[in-house]
Amino acid sequence: MIAITGASGHLGKATLDFLLTKTNPESLVAIVRDSQKVTEFADKGVSVRQGDYTDPASLVASLAGVDTLLLISSAVLGEERVRQHSNVIAAANEAGVKHVFYTSAPNPSLTSSFTPAIDHFHTENLLIGSGLTYTIFRNNLYLDVLPMVIGDAVQTGKLPYPAGDGKTSFVLRRDIAEGLANALTATAKHENKVYDIGASTAWSFSDLAAGLGHDGTTVAYLDIPGSAYEAELAKHLPPPAVTIFAGMAEGIKKGEFDVPSSTLAELLGREPLSLDEFLKSLA
Repeated sequence: MIAITGASGHLGKATLDFLLTKTNPESLVAIVRDSQKVTEFADKGVSVRQGDYTDPASLVASLAGVDTLLLISSAVLGEERVRQHSNVIAAANEAGVKHVFYTSAPNPSLTSSFTPAIDHFHTENLLIGSGLTYTIFRNNLYLDVLPMVIGDAVQTGKLPYPAGDGKTSFVLRRDIAEGLANALTATAKHENKVYDIGASTAWSFSDLAAGLGHDGTTVAYLDIPGSAYEAELAKHLPPPAVTIFAGMAEGIKKGEFDVPSSTLAELLGREPLSLDEFLKSLA
């Protein structure tokens, strides 16, 4: 039996969609706080169980009979996030789960510019030290977030962003979900592995700007100072979000997301969606 925590989120739902094409719904468990958010899966025969990252007892109960668990990282940050992940890992051990998959980030470390990667560093160490069989997906930045970064660049002809020449192996969230579903249904091949998950190519923001040009229009990438970007973010976002997005830009500049890998292509049996293909779909 395969269970997914955080199953009502974008990645959780997409992974369940792909799992339903590969295995019987009776062998799938969606663990959520609010069952109303996954009624479409309950209607298809998926077992929906209540489980809260902050409630260890509910987690143990929700994992009864589960062999393989996909732990999708919590939406909170910092010490609270690590504590929630620790609750899930402990519950998996208590419930007799054999194998835990975890969604992490590239280059997690205590010195990561991208602050969520610090949380992932701690969680990876907890999972590896738990005695459970593990598989860690270090998911790169989603192509799905690029429209927010691009903004009105096509209209203005300018793409301001403080990433220098840094590159990123951007990846579509649904491609990650499909890769997860393939790995979750072939667990023996992935025992105690840590995978960089992204495109086989890494792209700079100059590449992104070039890809935005079409029908005779051009877009210029402007490598602005990080302080200017952070000040602009502060006009629109709360401080925690400013820290994350500014840190993401700094991480790109430092090469923290420049980890092209063939792993996802191997899991999919094809190349994941490329930056050019994604930009064409936006156009």
